[in-house]
Amino acid sequence: MIVRIVKMQFNSKDCSAFQELFESRKAEIRSFTGCIHLELWRDTTDPTIFFTYSIWQSQAALDKYRFSDFFKDTWTQTRKLFHEKAQAWSVQSISRQ
Repeated sequence: MIVRIVKMQFNSKDCSAFQELFESRKAEIRSFTGCIHLELWRDTTDPTIFFTYSIWQSQAALDKYRFSDFFKDTWTQTRKLFHEKAQAWSVQSISRQ
């Protein structure tokens, strides 16, 4: 399994627009083959910082989503709202209690 964490900071006036975009797209993201879980998080100290946290069956499943037309359209709309460039990490658990 692959966990994908994406950190995004938005212009304060655009936070609501991003949340609306996410709400309108989350069901389709979750329906992609290999998507196990998807959440949207917000920073506790800076309300302009959001994170997406998703779990994918494999890197191949994540890549299929990332190279889809749906992702390209979603990311194009999201990127217009950024205050800073997004950061992303793909990680795997190596020790679990």
